[in-house]
Amino acid sequence: MLKYLLPVLLFAFTNTFGQVADSTYLSDVKRELRTQWPKNRRINVVFHGHSVPAGFWDNHEVHTLESYPNLFLKALKDKYPYAVVNVIVTAVGGENSLKGATRFESEVLPHQPDVIFIDYALNDRFSPLDKTREALAKMILAAQAKNIKVILVTPSPDQRIDISDPANPLDPYAAQIRELAKQYHTGLADPYVNFQKVVKEGKLKEVMSSVNHPNLAGHTLIVNSLLPYFL
Repeated sequence: MLKYLLPVLLFAFTNTFGQVADSTYLSDVKRELRTQWPKNRRINVVFHGHSVPAGFWDNHEVHTLESYPNLFLKALKDKYPYAVVNVIVTAVGGENSLKGATRFESEVLPHQPDVIFIDYALNDRFSPLDKTREALAKMILAAQAKNIKVILVTPSPDQRIDISDPANPLDPYAAQIRELAKQYHTGLADPYVNFQKVVKEGKLKEVMSSVNHPNLAGHTLIVNSLLPYFL
């Protein structure tokens, strides 16, 4: 399990019919994170999505401090000890991007985020691709209109689905997130790829607390996919 806790420093970018934002995407944010008092300011990072960023584990217990938004905060503070950082979680268990888009302007943007992570694909698989694309694009454009950086997050696993099979129902939604990141030049965090490697090693149960919620090792895998933009 320890190998899942090691930082992942490799970061791949692609420029097929567009380009995912590169490692300079958060240069302004990183500069603010390095700034010391009294010249520094508060940095707000919002995590918008479903039950995984909300911290749900087995039997609907919510492990807030062991969920990836708060693990991310710990990792970020380790790197930027002078930064004033707020992690704000607007995720709701059971929600999909169609519902998340309806409350984006009223419940996410008022927090004045510097960066927004959007993580809905695990639940979006139950809705039509075109409808989820429309909802995600609506949120991306609303954030970009206010010069807020967006990082799209590919899904974590559901043990009822073999994500090593390209024909599995999650794959098109993971692919759509990558396409949207290219189209709108947002950031992309792709933990889905790392979870696929775990599945191929036959060790998925080691990173899951329940059928569709990661444990600490699984949440750490997700964190490792978020950090490269901040390094």
